[in-house]
Amino acid sequence: MPKKQKKRAHAEQKWQVKPTMDTPSEAASIVTEAVNNQFRGLRIEESNANVPVLPIQSTNNHSVQNLVWKPKSYGTVSGSSSATTPQKVGLNQSKFFGGDFLEDFTVDKSTYCNAQIRATFYPKFENEKTDQEIRTRMIEMVSKGLATMEVSLKHSGSLFMYAGNTGGAYAKNSFGNIYTAVGVFVLSRVFREAWGTKALEKQAEFNDFLEKSRMCISMELVTAVLGDHGQRPPDDYVVVTAVTELGNGKPKFYSTSEIIAFCRKWRLPNNHVWLFSTRKSVTSFFAAFDALCEEGIATSVCRALDEVADISVPASKDHVEVQGEILEGLVARIVSSGSTRNMENVLRDHPPPPHDGANLDLGLSLREICAAHRSNEKQQMKAILRSVGSSFCPSDLDWFGDESVDSHSKNADKSVVTKFLQSQPVDYSTSKLQEMVRLMKEKRLPAAFKCYHNFHRANDVSPDNLFYKLVVHVHSDSGFRRYQKEMRQMPSLWPLYRGFFVDINLFKSNKGKDPMAMNSIDDAIKDASENGGQQGKDGLADDDANLMIKMKFLPYKLRTFLIRNGLSVLFKEGPASYKAYYLRQMKIWGTSDGKQKELCKMLDEWATYIRKKCGNKQLSSSIYLSEAEPFLEQYAKRSPKNQVLIGSAGNLVRAEDFLAIVDGDLDEEGDLVKKEGVTPATPEPVVKEAVQKDEGLLVFFPGIPGCAKSALCKELLNSPEGLEDDRPVHTLMGDLVKGKYWPKVADERRKKPQSIMLADKNAPNEDVWRQIEDMCRKTRASAVPVVPDSEGTDSNPYSLDALAVFMFRVLQRVNHPGNLDKGSPNAGYVLLMFYHLYEGKNRKEFESELIERFGSLIKMPLLKSDRSPLPDPVKSVLEEGIDLFQLHSRRHGRIESAKGTYAAEWTKWEKQLRDVLAANSKYLNSIQVPFESAVQQVREELKRIAKGEYRPPSSEKTKHGSIVFAAINLPVTQVHSLLGKLASSNPTVRCFLEGKKKGIEAKLERAHVTLAHKRSHGVAAVAIYGQHLNREVPVELTELIFNDKMAALTAHVGSVDGETIVCKNEWPHVTLWTAEGVTAREANTLPQLHAEGKASRVVIDPPVSISGPLEFF
Repeated sequence: MPKKQKKRAHAEQKWQVKPTMDTPSEAASIVTEAVNNQFRGLRIEESNANVPVLPIQSTNNHSVQNLVWKPKSYGTVSGSSSATTPQKVGLNQSKFFGGDFLEDFTVDKSTYCNAQIRATFYPKFENEKTDQEIRTRMIEMVSKGLATMEVSLKHSGSLFMYAGNTGGAYAKNSFGNIYTAVGVFVLSRVFREAWGTKALEKQAEFNDFLEKSRMCISMELVTAVLGDHGQRPPDDYVVVTAVTELGNGKPKFYSTSEIIAFCRKWRLPNNHVWLFSTRKSVTSFFAAFDALCEEGIATSVCRALDEVADISVPASKDHVEVQGEILEGLVARIVSSGSTRNMENVLRDHPPPPHDGANLDLGLSLREICAAHRSNEKQQMKAILRSVGSSFCPSDLDWFGDESVDSHSKNADKSVVTKFLQSQPVDYSTSKLQEMVRLMKEKRLPAAFKCYHNFHRANDVSPDNLFYKLVVHVHSDSGFRRYQKEMRQMPSLWPLYRGFFVDINLFKSNKGKDPMAMNSIDDAIKDASENGGQQGKDGLADDDANLMIKMKFLPYKLRTFLIRNGLSVLFKEGPASYKAYYLRQMKIWGTSDGKQKELCKMLDEWATYIRKKCGNKQLSSSIYLSEAEPFLEQYAKRSPKNQVLIGSAGNLVRAEDFLAIVDGDLDEEGDLVKKEGVTPATPEPVVKEAVQKDEGLLVFFPGIPGCAKSALCKELLNSPEGLEDDRPVHTLMGDLVKGKYWPKVADERRKKPQSIMLADKNAPNEDVWRQIEDMCRKTRASAVPVVPDSEGTDSNPYSLDALAVFMFRVLQRVNHPGNLDKGSPNAGYVLLMFYHLYEGKNRKEFESELIERFGSLIKMPLLKSDRSPLPDPVKSVLEEGIDLFQLHSRRHGRIESAKGTYAAEWTKWEKQLRDVLAANSKYLNSIQVPFESAVQQVREELKRIAKGEYRPPSSEKTKHGSIVFAAINLPVTQVHSLLGKLASSNPTVRCFLEGKKKGIEAKLERAHVTLAHKRSHGVAAVAIYGQHLNREVPVELTELIFNDKMAALTAHVGSVDGETIVCKNEWPHVTLWTAEGVTAREANTLPQLHAEGKASRVVIDPPVSISGPLEFF
């Protein structure tokens, strides 16, 4: 039993295995039957009896009112059979691929669709709060007893999902590739290790259970054959991270205690989990992380968390043994306040299972199979799948299709999605999935909808009955963030999941729908689905239920982000660009100055070493540890300080002999994305303290037409005083450039690399920002964004006030080079188009990203702070325009406003806009900051950047440095005052202080009582003070002890809220002074020196009480 596990009697709330009387498959049959009742007589003409997705069945007494998703069962399905001999599934390929079924499949009133989620991982929620705000809220909720905080290890691998041998195996955004082949092999081997001679029987039962229950398990797949992460694992393994009931409604995710019970029932590996249910434990956790964030490895992190957590549930497989000491990070999230009790019950009722196959011969390992089949990827996958066994891989259809004909084109035409959205849904779940896809396409979220033939249903295909798999692949986090915003406006939307796979069936029926019957079914399924979703939130409010924070450790980031991800920069652009890359990364992370200095020295040495060894041939990132591991091991051996920096190195596992052959178009997560279809993330230029004279400067404008960038550029160019810099200043006006603008800028930068360029063109999106970063790296320049200052809205960095001013300015212009002026009939539409290019980011996110990318940000004053609110007519016309723009863009995309369905509405609105702005011209002129003042402020900021005097504004991202010790910080002035009083009343003290007054004043910049130091007392001892962080603590100073080498005050620490603050030092004290060459730590010996007659002591009578905040240093 875990050390921190607590046992309490909760017999009446005993957590038990749910009954298996009504399995999910039975509930599914009720759904099918209920739908069939209103499809009475429906029959799709096809010789194969399996064709109808909703077959006619005899009715029984089940009613729609009883249509509720049944409780989960952790047990095996009764009557499950043992493993069977794998069979080759014959496909009717002529039907599957011939006849252009999809092209001939027309959508009409008789067309229906049925969509079911086949595999999925947790929804991805983007926290809008800063890390510090999330921490504060988590601590608040736990302190008030509203929630528990759960922390788990983040293993360094790839997402792998499994939904049964027919349901399929999936990677993050793909299936049927080397990643899923490796996944099913490792999972099947887990069963052999756990169940021994019973493995085949249990594998069959498990797959039968997943299929009948419509469930999916998600795992972190950790292996050395799919490329290097932070450390090559000694063993290939999986860890279960989620268990999902897919059902016929919204997916329901098991709680962590239920996952533990599920894993122990089936003997699957569970993760290491800690629960924090008190203020003391949760504050101690955050303090422990801050103490370890720059040097944490698996052993030290797990030990510290075991000491401060209320409950610790060890992993089935120890991270150190199977993956190594390099730990990627931790995931902390808020769960219900009852989670602690539930976990205690599970740990009591479900003890850790045995491993019956630990000493058995399990056959060839994954690495041996990969090493023996290195001719090509296909042969390697075939060998892996042959070794899996029939339970987990009865057929290889998802990987190869039917090889008897040349048909392995898994991709289906994109029109599948169009026809899916146009068809009538047969149930509530299908309608919700249609709603999700439709909204994502209308809002143009960065996502792909990839369609594939469903080979498992090939024999059921007919011209009127088509089966597909849909993969929803969200390309960037901004997509999740924007979808989350839509969910706030439409709470009934289903979440956007990570790893999102849907089975789609399009079919025809000549029978009409019975609206009453369909509505009854929909209502029943809706109630079951939505109510289940509420229960999954454990009664927490939406924002609180989704509170999560990911925390990574520097030893891992050193290897993956700084070494592996920096290889392309180092080899393609050289050491200078590589240095710029890694310095910027460390600045973003908030790495402490000391660690930055250590890392710079090590990384510079690494760059020299690897370039010398590899020459011009870039080291492959998939096997970078073959070179990095020996280098890090030798570097660590030089000193204990280096060992702490590296974390752990050595015991290299050679991957070159068995590395899986991965399709060049796949990324490490197995995404089926063509190289040319994805813009690679480019490393960014360093945040420079000053722009060196042999480097250039590029000033650009992430703004909107009317933001006065051209007028600003003209003023800066023609200013007699210039920027007080001897480099030439020139500009390139976008409206006068023929062809693509930014390649022209890049050409100018190459011609004049040391110049200051003013890029007079709006730069509204990340694609442009990446181009700017790229050209700056290649031409040794710093980029400076200049943005109009504005409060912004919840989803846009520019407020309606700012938009009104921009439109007003544009409509005042005449003879504009870009023809965007008062004579332009669609000027309002054009500005709305630019405005929406920024949609999805609020002002804080917008500024933070610019600062993090470019290290600087200049705000050009725009609106007076004391202005009166925007007049209602102006606000109304802008809101009407935004609504019209959204309607237009949903239907027509980027077609000009005069050419679409709403052409008449646009004409009317453009006139109304001009009339309203003209009527409010006095107001719009009065709220603007004078242009001359704005120019002067921008000019001064640019001067400061050129001189190196600039400091960027806060990006609102709290940086947490590495904590070393906890102490009470006392006011220095009060300590000096005490010494003055002692000197005036005690000749001995006065004599001692006279010769050391200047030394004490110089050294006593900070007076503190050290409570615990992580080197002396351990991380947990320091972290435990987190609950009192920033609280005022009284300290009583009772005596002065000194000799000719050092001096200190004896301290007695008081209490906070009735709880005494216990100091871990044997002698709590305030160090006042040490002689040259004497460390502050040696002051701890003063009491012993006094006892030996080698130090003097003066009692302070009466004692002096001073208070100060408890802080971490």
